[in-house]
Amino acid sequence: MEVKLISILFFFTIFVAAHSLQYQTLTLNSLPQLQSLSWEPQLSSDNENTLSVQLHHVDLLSPSSFNATPHALFKLRLQRDAIRAKSLSLLSASAANSTSKDFSSSVISGLSQGSGEYFTRIGIGTPTKYVYLVLDTGSDIVWIQCLPCAKCYSQSDPVFDPSKSSSFSPVTCDSPLCRRLDSSGCNNRNKCLYQVSYGDGSFTVGEYSTETLSFRKTTVSNISFGCGHDNEGLFIGAAGLLGLGKGKLSFPGQAGSRFGQKFSYCLVDRIGSAKPSYIVFGESAITRNTIFTPLLTNPKLDTFYYVELTGISVGGTKVSAVTPELFKLDTEGNGGVIVDSGTSVTRLTRPGYIAVRDAFRLGAKDLKRAPNFSLFDTCYDLSGKKQAKVPTLVLHFAGADVELPAANYMIPVNGEGRYCFGFAGTNGGLSIIGNIQQQGFRVVFDLAGSRLGFAPRGCSY
Repeated sequence: MEVKLISILFFFTIFVAAHSLQYQTLTLNSLPQLQSLSWEPQLSSDNENTLSVQLHHVDLLSPSSFNATPHALFKLRLQRDAIRAKSLSLLSASAANSTSKDFSSSVISGLSQGSGEYFTRIGIGTPTKYVYLVLDTGSDIVWIQCLPCAKCYSQSDPVFDPSKSSSFSPVTCDSPLCRRLDSSGCNNRNKCLYQVSYGDGSFTVGEYSTETLSFRKTTVSNISFGCGHDNEGLFIGAAGLLGLGKGKLSFPGQAGSRFGQKFSYCLVDRIGSAKPSYIVFGESAITRNTIFTPLLTNPKLDTFYYVELTGISVGGTKVSAVTPELFKLDTEGNGGVIVDSGTSVTRLTRPGYIAVRDAFRLGAKDLKRAPNFSLFDTCYDLSGKKQAKVPTLVLHFAGADVELPAANYMIPVNGEGRYCFGFAGTNGGLSIIGNIQQQGFRVVFDLAGSRLGFAPRGCSY
């Protein structure tokens, strides 16, 4: 009798726990079909001054250039994402062992072009030529493809010709700028050479130079960048990359004093939102509803934006196995958590991920399970539904609790209603908050205050 009573109490406890969880509604959407991008005029308010974006039409990549389905392109994106996440973790591990003026630019999702990154529209040179650049808080070097090309990949805009820009200036080999590069060389014309390699095998090589960048009507001169003549690998559509890392050669590192060492971005809904948002530099980068967490410093690596993740709640209850120790950045530069715009899927150290995943599975036990997909091991068949109830999920940072919308962690992976829990585990020590989990938030990088913030529903600017 006593054994039966204990069994009844146990199952009653499990039942009550499962049914007392907090839920939110997930509105179901499919992966987008490939489409051309157009640059729409936008208006923004900046300290009561209105700033308009000049109209630009962009045929990023023709759908006829792809024979793959959105399902296959998304799977390829996740494969690239896994390589990037691994490379960031390896970089972190190897490092451990070794007057302001506001301005802004629009941001759109690259998912409909088969790319997991986000693009921004920026002008370069004099006269100004507009190009798409990938936003990347996980790297420092700014670079674009340049003529003449030894090897250039296909991009939506004409390749930049430095010979036609009056503000272009090569960096010489004996320049302090050249000596700052991690990987530099010198050609027979005393021009500084740079090289940047990425974890997916992609690379860019060319001359390190300085040039003028234009953000709407604001110009920033003498920005050092890589003028890439040999650019190979898995780059898609954009002309290059805007390095937004914490290092000295990133765009914020070079121009930070000009905009008060503050910038923010809002990543638009990756499910093919046609309306771009903005990347904002200056005091206007911070909105009133922003909640902040301190930025941490890795003494061995200055590129990444480290934050302190103290726990995670699923369904309104903190997952007890997810402790601050799992994500601790030690004095040797091991471990830690970074916020990265170039990684799509959030990675958690494996013990933390398993605990969060299992808590989510318990809360979503009434949903029909589906086969795993790529790196996702918790998927559901939601075909025939327009909405579904899923457990809430909150990321607890030091001083900031960030509640994620359902669409930021239940993501479609095909056109037949299969959705997967959008986190993954990693065997490395580095955890990464990816851009799928950031979407819809204004993410604020206040370098002057050494803090990083999240503003929910902060995408209107």
